[in-house]
Amino acid sequence: MRIFVPQEDIRKQEQIRLSADKSHYLISVIRCKKGDRIAIIDGKGKAYKAEVSEIAKRHVFINILHETPVDTESAINFILCQGILKGEKMDLVIQKTTELGVNGIMPLITERGVVKETRKAKRWQKIAEEAAEQCGRTVIPKVHEPVQFAEFFERERSRRAGVMEHWSNGKMTGFIFWEEGGMPLKESIKKISLTSLQHSGTPIFVFIGPEGGFTSEEIRLAEGHGLIRTTLGKRVLRAETAAIVSTALVQFLTESAFSSED
Repeated sequence: MRIFVPQEDIRKQEQIRLSADKSHYLISVIRCKKGDRIAIIDGKGKAYKAEVSEIAKRHVFINILHETPVDTESAINFILCQGILKGEKMDLVIQKTTELGVNGIMPLITERGVVKETRKAKRWQKIAEEAAEQCGRTVIPKVHEPVQFAEFFERERSRRAGVMEHWSNGKMTGFIFWEEGGMPLKESIKKISLTSLQHSGTPIFVFIGPEGGFTSEEIRLAEGHGLIRTTLGKRVLRAETAAIVSTALVQFLTESAFSSED
C-alpha cells in the first residue's frame, strides 16, 4: 500500500504533515509507529521511501528519504470517456479502470444517460486516488468535470488548436464502443499507429456509453472526429462491465502489439 502525497509537498524537502484521512489510516489501520518506513507516490509518476518522524493526536508527520524506481504505467496514454452512470456504478468504473491503468477519465453527459447533472468530480477523484494507492500505481488519473458529449469534441478541438497534441490531421485516435455493432477491437487496434502514439504521448480515447448506450447521432459525431466504431462481441454488456472489459482489452492488446514489435 502506498500513500499519496502531493508533488508540491515533496518538493519542499521538509517534514510533511499528512492529511487527516491519511493520518487516520496510518494510525488506526496500519498501526504505524515513529521510525516506520512507508511508500509514497506523488500521483505524477514518482515513488519515494519515507520515514514516520512524528505521530500526533490527529496527524502523522513524515520525512522523504529517497526516490525509488517503480514501473507500473502503460506505454500508452489512455483516456476513458464514460457516459455518466447511476450511483455506485460510476464509482465502480472509476475504481476499476484506475487499477487497470487509465491516465484520465472524462465523464460525459449523453442523450440516453439518466444522470444529466452531477457535482461528484471531487468524490470521483478521491476514488481514483485511493485505487491508485491500493494497486501500487504512481500516477493518479485525472477525473475531469462532466461535459456534454458534443461539447467535448468542440472543446478539445478549440483547446488544442495550434498544438494538435490529441489530434492527427484534425482527427482523434481511439474507439467508441457500440452494442449495435462495429469493427472487432483487435482489428480496430491494427488501424492505429501505436509506435507514433508511444513516442508522441498522444492519447487513445475510449468511449463507453451510459446504461442506454449511445444514440446513432452520437456515433456519427464520434466517427466524424476520427473514432473507430468498435464492438465487444455478440453479447450486450452492462455499461459498467463494458468499461472495465474494454479498458482491460485495450491495455492487453496494445501492450501485446508492443511486445510483438520488440
